[in-house]
Amino acid sequence: MNTAIYPGSFDPVTLGHQDIICRAAKMTDHLIIGVLNNSSKRPLFTVEERIDMIREVTKELPNVSVESFGGLLVDFARERNAGIIVRGLRAIADFEYELQLAQTNRTICPEIDTIFLSTSLDYSFLSSSIVKEIASYHGALDQFVAPYVEEKIRKKWGK
Repeated sequence: MNTAIYPGSFDPVTLGHQDIICRAAKMTDHLIIGVLNNSSKRPLFTVEERIDMIREVTKELPNVSVESFGGLLVDFARERNAGIIVRGLRAIADFEYELQLAQTNRTICPEIDTIFLSTSLDYSFLSSSIVKEIASYHGALDQFVAPYVEEKIRKKWGK
């Protein structure tokens, strides 16, 4: 079985993330969305809330599952027998950092490869941080996140 992991904080999951998820799901038998539980960050949503949102927006993809993880990504990948890590690239600026991570992961765990998917042009500018910034000013989010996610963001911001 060809298992891949798409890791990230997904705080919140955007249409750009969904684009990568849908494309990666077509390439693998099983795609695990790994929601990073990073205690050093202060996310808007809890891990459980992020998992819920991702499960909702991926419910039509039968080969996609969602789990949280902490610690090293390669350890999580080994535990799940995943041979592939999927990373999305928005711009050339992402590539240098992502390449460094991929090379480090490959050094630690040579049996796991990283594949890079460039985000569709429609979402090349989009990030969770931008979504949160727009939401903080009660701006329109329908071009950036799924309706279910927008609803959760609006509840979180109290509007």
